[in-house]
Amino acid sequence: MAEVVADVLMITESTIMLAEAMSTKLNNSELYANLEERLSRFDQTHLLRFWNELSDTERVGLAEQIHSLDLAALRGLTQHKESFPLDLSRIHIQPPNAITLDSCSQEAIRAARTTGEATLRQGKVAMVLVAGGQGTRLGFDHPKGMYPIAPISGRTLFQIHIDRLKALMDRFQVSIPLYLMTSPATDAETRAYFDAHHRFGLLEEDLRIICQGVMPAIDRQSGRILMESRSQLALSPDGHGGLLAAMQQHGCLEHARNRGIEILFYGQVDNPLLPICDPALIGFHLSARSEMTTQVVRKRFAKEKVGNVVSIDGRTQIIEYSDLPDSLAELTNPDGSLTLWAGNIAVHIFDLSFVERNTNQVDALPFHRAIKKVPYVDDSGSLVQPSEPNAIKFERFIFDLLPLASNAMVVEAKAHEVFAPVKNAPGDPIDSPDTARRAMIRLHQSWLRSAGVTVHDETAVEIHPGWALDESEAVKKIQPGISIEKSTYFS
Repeated sequence: MAEVVADVLMITESTIMLAEAMSTKLNNSELYANLEERLSRFDQTHLLRFWNELSDTERVGLAEQIHSLDLAALRGLTQHKESFPLDLSRIHIQPPNAITLDSCSQEAIRAARTTGEATLRQGKVAMVLVAGGQGTRLGFDHPKGMYPIAPISGRTLFQIHIDRLKALMDRFQVSIPLYLMTSPATDAETRAYFDAHHRFGLLEEDLRIICQGVMPAIDRQSGRILMESRSQLALSPDGHGGLLAAMQQHGCLEHARNRGIEILFYGQVDNPLLPICDPALIGFHLSARSEMTTQVVRKRFAKEKVGNVVSIDGRTQIIEYSDLPDSLAELTNPDGSLTLWAGNIAVHIFDLSFVERNTNQVDALPFHRAIKKVPYVDDSGSLVQPSEPNAIKFERFIFDLLPLASNAMVVEAKAHEVFAPVKNAPGDPIDSPDTARRAMIRLHQSWLRSAGVTVHDETAVEIHPGWALDESEAVKKIQPGISIEKSTYFS
């Protein structure tokens, strides 16, 4: 696989002007001939079949997309078969070596938190938030980060994360830059949203919005690149593993280095309980001299749709739930608990130097293939909506960095404190807006009860991070012995 991926050039949404064509002022027929010669070597000349029907602007746009393709690498990716499903006869899969809730003392947690807090105060930590998804499955035709999720205030996912980030800045009297990665489908609307809300109070130098790259969809039968219209290739985001290239391309790595950043804290926008820049997790990462640390929770059931954090031949890595055979997923210990228990919640910490090193190695993150239904235009120019999966999509996953990291760390957290993903439609019993709101309410109820407050299960409460960032702050803010009888927003 390395031989194939080493030559891949990611397609990016930033406009790639045709230097060759523009500098020589190629006319339409010469440009067509130039493109046809390039495509014919790879049996992709069908991309030009509507050329004569296009406007000049459409021709330039199509030419830009074609010139940004590494056709040789794409052919190799299309022909290559992934290593999954796993060849179980050749590997040994075990639970990861992890700091678990059962094995970690309160003293060790306090020490880790102290280390992490000191690192935050020194301005060495930055936040990375991946926000490329749309809210289609939620019945919401906008970026998912704009979805109103808070149970009382109606704050959006974006607001919830930024409110927490700002509260951390206030607590530690430090600036924490935010690198926010969008996708081509969400980039423009996300930027407009942040502009309209004045970046929710973030300073301009503390917010960098970057757009991930895209890859073309390939017809699984013919190996030909699909087109979504007569002038546009069928493109899709290159996965959260596209973060490395996007950060380098948009100058974020240099920006971080110039600000003295040493640690990147990574999370995804669809988790309103995301423990942004958690000091204890940062402290565990630093104490172990780890290059990459991942936070996990115990899976609720064997085939839960989360990645499985495991050890394979002594190296920590993540196997997607769809790639793990039932026979392994359902293995149990003598006490009945799952053997492969550690679920990935997409919370990672990276050393900046580790990210920089792997950004300069194009084969550090392999492309994964996914068979999907992709609409396309046929030879007549008609749009086809396939009834069965018809295309190969390519994605990179950020968690594939784990086996490359020195002293990779796995740290368990309590699921009810850190994980409430918003993935399924309202009303779904698992990972929906309804379950996320209930999780937020339950967490904040528990904070109040720790302070000696009476609050009934059916009473909704919501705590803004500016009022209390965590349980310890909530305990200091409210008078014990009071009873909350109606929905209350503490802000």
